Amino acid sequence: MEDEKLSQEQIDEKMINDAFQELLDRYLESRHRKKVEIITKAFHFAKQAHKGVRRRSGEPYILHPIAVARIACCEIGLGSTSICSALLHDIVEDTDYTVEDIENLFGPKIAQIVDGLTKISGGIFGDRASAQAENFKKLLLTMNDDIRVILIKIADRLHNMRTLGSMLPSKQYKIAGETLYIYAPLANRLGLNRIKTELEDLSFKYEHPEAYAKIEEKLRATQAERTHVFEEFTAPIRAQLDKMELPYRIIARIKSPYSIWNKMQTKHISFEEIYDILAVRIIFTPRNEEEELNDCFNIYVSICKIYKPHPDRLRDWVSHPKANGYQALHVTLMSNEGQWIEVQIRSERMNDVAEQGFAAHWKYKAGGEGEDEGELNKWLKTIKEILDDPQPDALDFLNTLKMSLYSSEIFVFTPKGEIKTMPQNCTAIDFAFSIHTFLGSHCIGAKVNHKLVPMSHKLQSGDQVEILTSKSQKVQPAWLNFATTAKAKAKIQAILKRERKEQQQNGEDILSAFFKQENVEYSDENIRKLCNLHELKTPEELMVQLGQKVILLGDADRNELKERPTATSWKKYISFAFGGNKQKTEEKAETASPLQIDNKKIIKLTPDAIQKNYIIADCCKPIPGDDVLGYIDDNNRIIIHKRQCPIATQLKTSFGNRLLAVKWETGKALSFPVNVYIKGIDGVGVLNKVTEIISQQLNVNIKKLTIETNDGIFEGHIQLLVHDVDDVNTICNKLKKIDNIKRVTRIENFDDATAD
Repeated sequence: MEDEKLSQEQIDEKMINDAFQELLDRYLESRHRKKVEIITKAFHFAKQAHKGVRRRSGEPYILHPIAVARIACCEIGLGSTSICSALLHDIVEDTDYTVEDIENLFGPKIAQIVDGLTKISGGIFGDRASAQAENFKKLLLTMNDDIRVILIKIADRLHNMRTLGSMLPSKQYKIAGETLYIYAPLANRLGLNRIKTELEDLSFKYEHPEAYAKIEEKLRATQAERTHVFEEFTAPIRAQLDKMELPYRIIARIKSPYSIWNKMQTKHISFEEIYDILAVRIIFTPRNEEEELNDCFNIYVSICKIYKPHPDRLRDWVSHPKANGYQALHVTLMSNEGQWIEVQIRSERMNDVAEQGFAAHWKYKAGGEGEDEGELNKWLKTIKEILDDPQPDALDFLNTLKMSLYSSEIFVFTPKGEIKTMPQNCTAIDFAFSIHTFLGSHCIGAKVNHKLVPMSHKLQSGDQVEILTSKSQKVQPAWLNFATTAKAKAKIQAILKRERKEQQQNGEDILSAFFKQENVEYSDENIRKLCNLHELKTPEELMVQLGQKVILLGDADRNELKERPTATSWKKYISFAFGGNKQKTEEKAETASPLQIDNKKIIKLTPDAIQKNYIIADCCKPIPGDDVLGYIDDNNRIIIHKRQCPIATQLKTSFGNRLLAVKWETGKALSFPVNVYIKGIDGVGVLNKVTEIISQQLNVNIKKLTIETNDGIFEGHIQLLVHDVDDVNTICNKLKKIDNIKRVTRIENFDDATAD
């Protein structure tokens, strides 16, 4: 037994040392200054601190910090300071060592980064508090101190996602949902394209394992065909580039499984209908630094002589880099087989920036690690402004910020010709707030390309915008309906909140003076009477409306305050206080009936349980066979959502501790309503064939049916009662075989219009 124990220790020791040696080897291959001594010191310190601790998968804990350090070094391109911080990132949280200990041993810079990482990890899940949103705030606050905090946090999340298999299913959904909601867009905004794609794919793999496996299988099956198209398409391009005598390489870029699935969901199309799975990437080495941009455009011109370019699909990110530093020329060309193929032209430097984001800029600066100015700092400044005036609800804050994480960019000019980067779909009011809060809060409209437009006008790339203001203008709540940027929304909400506070204070003064004048006690009971009289839910609303002069106190209020409760009103009050509570208690007892949970903490949805214990969410209407999860709401009821439902996405991010893994076990016992959309060429007897297949051949009930015909094209919405997803697939496959029917797809709501 002792020998076995010893050998296990020796195995662990070898595994740990091999992993660290691999990290060192990869670090020594990088362009950073070689500070092996401090990295080795950090490794030994972390190894000792985590001694004897194991991860859920059973492996020694120290392998996690080593893996995070390796991602930071090899995949993000960071140097010794970051590698040390990654090795030490869990020490303060998981052991008795403090930030001061780290500072004494490794200096203030590493201590500051470790402290930032520790702050993010902290935070206790409250019943209603959105712990992840709070953590995200902390995360962004630390970015202002050192961008490396967030880069290491992304590396930490990537390793957690790579090892997610050892977690319980409900935990997997929480972490995967959070990753898609927060970390993938953040990685994208920081230019970490490869990491963003992997985070999305891993989240997709754990949330929808069957859909992921199907797409992987289809990608494998169509690989040979794609290779043939790639070879045929690139052969003349290679010949042309050889003549230019520039060192280059051409690679095939395949759309990621998550991107494919996402497109299938949003466009309601099948895998076979996605035509941009293959893109071509030309990566070249310029003749010298000054000629880099010229070489890009020379390659573009030469390949457009071979294939015809799409007139609307040239994307010039070379002259105007994206906010995350991304540079490339994107052009879509028509192949000889009649297929549009996107070609991305980048230099080696641009490719490094595209893959490694801001960290790659350090690679091209003298002295290794350094700070990057420009667009990143602009973005950090915007975040800092939002954080300085945070939303009362953490989730509002997260949603507001997600808008600026996900947005594509356009370029807008000021009247003096300065260029501003703005998010796509932004409006004139967003532009006003991006320049100055005063300009935004007094905006009455704008001139776009010298034409007068309202402040809700959507801006296009290349617009020249002049903001018009008036001193008498005040911020209106309606502005929130057309403000789209995080900064504008945050500022509008902050101003409205401040004004509301002032109005509430004025209202309190007015009410206090009225009570004094009428010789009535200033009490909660009397305030509640006035709330009931004016049909308002809270005293705050009453104060605000008094302050705004919407409510003017008069005789009705005097009578209400001086009226004594009658027998009837007492009776009402008693029944409300006692009878109502009894009923609620009974309801609660009924909903909290025993749940059938197996030892893996997976709830089984049996027909009996669905009818008694669970609520099928109305927002996404899941049916047996859909990937679902359970959520325990405030009333202790369990609500079943589809895993990709937008509401479920927010729940995963905010209330991860209330999620449950769920498994359908209904057999064919229950029927569920499902909506199907069909589209095709109109003809005699088409509707007859559709109803015959559904009702007679498949014996499925049609609950609702609408058909519209326009210029020879018909569109139909059918609501059916089915047992599960297999039934839906059978129906869709049968209907697709009818002549002239071009599209059949399941939709969420009966009236959804389905875009091609």
